[in-house]
Amino acid sequence: SGQHRVARDAVRLLAPIGDPQKVICVGLNYHDHCQEQAAKVPKDPIIFNKFPSAITGPFDDIVLPQESNEVDWEVELAAVIGKPGRHIEESAALDHVVGFMVANDVSARDWQLRNGRQWLLGKTFDTFCPLGPALVTKEAVPDVQQLRIRCSVNGQLMQDSSTQQLIFPLPTLISWVSR
Repeated sequence: SGQHRVARDAVRLLAPIGDPQKVICVGLNYHDHCQEQAAKVPKDPIIFNKFPSAITGPFDDIVLPQESNEVDWEVELAAVIGKPGRHIEESAALDHVVGFMVANDVSARDWQLRNGRQWLLGKTFDTFCPLGPALVTKEAVPDVQQLRIRCSVNGQLMQDSSTQQLIFPLPTLISWVSR
C-alpha cells in the first residue's frame, strides 16, 4: 500500500546487512570527488576495508572517537554480493550482485593519514559504516551507472552526485576485486 504499518518513530531500522564476511570499499572512485580533493584520478582501484563492527543502522548515531578531531563522511553506493566467485569476468560481474544500498563511508581523516597513510586506521572505527535504510534488488535498478547519490548532514545537503561519475564502473570493480 505504500503506507507504514508501524509509525516510523516507533521502530529502529537496522542495517539491511548486519554481519557480512567482508566489507570491501573503493577509495577515490568518483571523478567529482577527485576534483574536489585535488587528487589525481587513480590508474587502478584503491581498495580498503571496513570491519563488520563498523556497520550500524541508517539513522543510528555515529560515535565520534575521542582520538580524532577530523571526522568526515561520504555517501557511497554499496553493492551486496550474494554469489561467490573468483576471477569474475566483467561481463558476468553483475550476476554476483543481489542488490544495492546506501552506505555512509565515515572516516577519521587524521587517523587515515597516519602511519604511512594506512586508510584502515581511519575508516573502521565502530559505527563508521551506516547502511540502508533498504536493500534494493538489482532487478529494480535499470542502470546502476545512472543513480543519484546524496548526503545530508543534520538536514544540510553536503554531497549531490551520480554514479555516472564513477571512475571504475561496478562490473570493472567486481572483476578487479575478485582477482
